[in-house]
Amino acid sequence: MLSLSFITGTEPDKWFRRFTDRTDHGGLRTVASDDALAQLLSGDVDVALVRLPDARVTDEMHVVRLYNEQPGIALPVDHTLTLLEQVGEKDIVGELIHYQGSSDIPAIREHLGVVAAGVGVVIAPRPVLKLLSGKKIVHREYHNPTYPSTTIALVWRKTDDSEAIQDFVGIAKGRTPQSTRGSQHANAKPAGQPARKSVKTTTKNRAKKLAGRKPGRRRGGPRRSR
Repeated sequence: MLSLSFITGTEPDKWFRRFTDRTDHGGLRTVASDDALAQLLSGDVDVALVRLPDARVTDEMHVVRLYNEQPGIALPVDHTLTLLEQVGEKDIVGELIHYQGSSDIPAIREHLGVVAAGVGVVIAPRPVLKLLSGKKIVHREYHNPTYPSTTIALVWRKTDDSEAIQDFVGIAKGRTPQSTRGSQHANAKPAGQPARKSVKTTTKNRAKKLAGRKPGRRRGGPRRSR
């Protein structure tokens, strides 16, 4: 059985279902976590879905980057900036920024409680804000070229590499049942079944067939005169 921890702010349920349906590795044990990498480092799981950058990731680990996250900003529901679809750095000059980062999920959760009370803003990956924001908080896209971007990736120890992990990585990257690692055998024909010959009638071959036909009446009988 493969074990996997996934960081808060990700939604890998469809990958879990596909892995269970398509493979026979004994199932999948999953754990939602505010620090998925910590569980990998402690040996609790085989692979982790993490948020990068993370200084704890070393050369002793395989890293497969899956997608980038959009930065977001959490605002009190009655804040005038909620009228904008995108909030920029200049828009929040003078605002009380409780938190701006990506990796400390407990801190984000704590400071969102203050924003819900109508005070200040929080800047974090937007998927995290989407998950953790309540009814008293509105999240918007945050645009700032200098703000560090975040990436969601699968990480596992090189010494723990396995077919089960590789199969999960393939599913997460969009592999379909028709494009599995064993797909080179998927189109192989059963033993003893003859291959179909492609038939191509050329003009020359057609002429030969017509030349060898015996003269006679046309099919369908004589043509009726009008």
